[in-house]
This record gives sequence, structure tokens and C-alpha cells, in this order.
Amino acid sequence: MRNDKSHRKFHRAAVKTVFTLIAISLLASCGKRQVHNFSGIAIGTYYSVTYVGQEDISLPVAADSIIAVINREFSIFDSTSTVSRLNANATTVLTDDIIHLISLSNHISEETGGAFDITIGPLVNAMGFGKSTDFDTLSYQKQMDSLRHFIGYQKISVADGKLQKADSRIQLDFNAIAKGYAVDKIARMMKEKGYENFLVDIGGEVLAQGRKFKGQEWRVGVQIPTETQNGLIETNYIFELPLESGMNCVATSGNYRNYKEINGKRYSHIINPTTGYSEKSSLLSVSVIAKDCATADAFATAFMVLGIEKSMAILRNHNELAAHFIYYENGNFQYKQTSNFPKNIQ
Repeated sequence: MRNDKSHRKFHRAAVKTVFTLIAISLLASCGKRQVHNFSGIAIGTYYSVTYVGQEDISLPVAADSIIAVINREFSIFDSTSTVSRLNANATTVLTDDIIHLISLSNHISEETGGAFDITIGPLVNAMGFGKSTDFDTLSYQKQMDSLRHFIGYQKISVADGKLQKADSRIQLDFNAIAKGYAVDKIARMMKEKGYENFLVDIGGEVLAQGRKFKGQEWRVGVQIPTETQNGLIETNYIFELPLESGMNCVATSGNYRNYKEINGKRYSHIINPTTGYSEKSSLLSVSVIAKDCATADAFATAFMVLGIEKSMAILRNHNELAAHFIYYENGNFQYKQTSNFPKNIQ
């Protein structure tokens, strides 16, 4: 998840290849089972909520409030946010949201051998994907070895509600998990409001609950990657989320939308915390299904770093996850997925 500057990142997120809701008949009605939708801007991208039942005009306000809180806690672009204060080493009592995501992030870091790591902030900034957009390859190569000393999820912990750092220069970046967490928070709000059938989508990170109109399954599409950042997107793979198994959340991570191109060479925003560089491989995108969207978001990023074979090895020990990989080989798009990933129904 990229919690990025609004105009530049909103444009990219609006067109990047991710899971997106398709084939919803909005405002169809059958007695009280009307389908409603509201949408807006969230975390540098769009959000959309579709729900079945009685219309409630307070829902958009509640969703906007949740998004505002997520921004105040996790935005690296807001100098007053909680994460910015933590990065500046200000004494800050952690919120429940921050504590939860540190715990979840460190767990996923352990499961992926550090391929996912929220202490990657110094590398993100140095590559121009943080507050600064500047990136000089020679300068980065000189900095990278020293910056890597401040990277490592084992170097942070929480004690008495406060963040403990092994080095004051450690910088946190929740961008690869906070968007999925925002989806989870809005979904929780919808349940508390009494809704049992809805779909929440923030920039392509999706959570589906119950059924849509006339009891139909929620359907989601995986889209073919494009050669350029502004390339056209065409959905080519459609599936139904396996709600009965509790795997009702999906997130996609890819390296073909958010990147820098210098002298004909691409540098992806997905950085390997161990090497300090963007991974070079034929893998273009990973879509992960999980029981919550924050988990799906983080694992999708980790799998982009690890590549297909290492990711599949991890997935063999995690039946609660399902994954779909798109890669380019022999001049064509190729696909690989776990056996529990839903089949194409198009």
C-alpha cells in the first residue's frame, strides 16, 4: 500500500492493476434488499463501499472518519502523524491501531524471512518513494550500505505502550499494510451498523461480506499488467471470493505501476529489505486472499520480493492463504496459483 501524495498517487492508484469490483447492479431493488454505493478519496487513492439493505446516509461520514484516523496515524507525508512523530523520536504513546499493526507486521516479517518489513523507511525515502521524489542512482548506491544498518523488524518492539528502537535512525513505513487495515476497519464499522452483505474496496484492496443482490457471490477481477504506468487495463480473470472458508479479503501488489525509470532502467517501489534494491524478476503481480485485508496486503508485498518459488514454499505451510501470480515469460503473460485459489469463472 502506498500512502502517497494525493494527485500523483491518486492518478496511479486509479489505473494500476489490482483487484476491482465488477458486475455490480447498483440500486437494483427487491423489497428492502436495495443495493447502495458510496465512494470517495482515501489514502492517496479511491475507496468504494457497496452494501445491501436500507440506505444509511451516515455511512459515508463514518467511513471518511475512519480514513482520517488512519491518515493521522500512518501517513508519512503528514509531519504531525503518529508514525512521523515516531520517526522523529518524539515520545509518543502508541494507539491500539499502531500496536496491532506493529505486532501483525513483525509476525508476517518472521513468516517471510524479513521480505516484509515496516522498518524499510530509510530505503523508501532514499529511493524517492517517500516524502522526497528525488532519486539519484549513484548517491543511493553510496548510501545503501549504511542505511541497511537501520533496517530490521527485530530492531523494534513495544513496551509500556511505547515504541522501542535499537537505533534512533530507524524509520517506520506502514504503506504496505495500512491500506488493507483501513479496509478491515471500514468493514468492522459496517458490521457494527448491522449490515451483513457488503463489499469494501480501497484502491483495489477488497473485503467482501455475505452476498450481493439476489444472493449472488461477490465477483472480483484480476487484471493484466501493462507495459507503462499509464497503460490501459483490461480485466481478464474473474473469480468469486470463497466466503464460506472465511477467506473473504484480497490484495494485489505489482511492480509495473509505481516505479521510476532512469536511463531506460526501472526501479520499483517494492524494495527488498535485505538487499536494499528493487527485485528484478519476471514476476509482475501477486494477488493474495486471506481472512483479513491487512494480512493479504502485507503478504502480497512480501511475495513480490520473494518471487514465485520461495512464495509457494511459504504458502504450502499457510493453507489460510491463497495466491495468484502473474509473470512474463517467452513473450507472453503466464499465471501460477495455489490450489485453493478460486478458478476463473469468466
